Amino acid sequence: MENERDNQLWRQAQARVSFKKHLLTYILVNLLLVGIWFFSGNSTNQPFWPKWAILGWGIGLLSHYLQTYKSTSLFSTEKEYEKLKNKS
Repeated sequence: MENERDNQLWRQAQARVSFKKHLLTYILVNLLLVGIWFFSGNSTNQPFWPKWAILGWGIGLLSHYLQTYKSTSLFSTEKEYEKLKNKS
């Protein structure tokens, strides 16, 4: 029982570290894109094209956050596993 709890905590810790890496990558890459946009002559009425990367990737990042920190029982693999285990 204790070992199972340790495994669950280990998986949760791995998921949180994965999210933090994803967030850092998101910030750095989008800062780079905004920098490219800014220094490539944005004063010539060039549209703010990095918004598409920020928005699209942001949706994926939000999904990753919700899966990592706000896991619901509806989409929980562990809960489904326990249901199937208890049926047999």
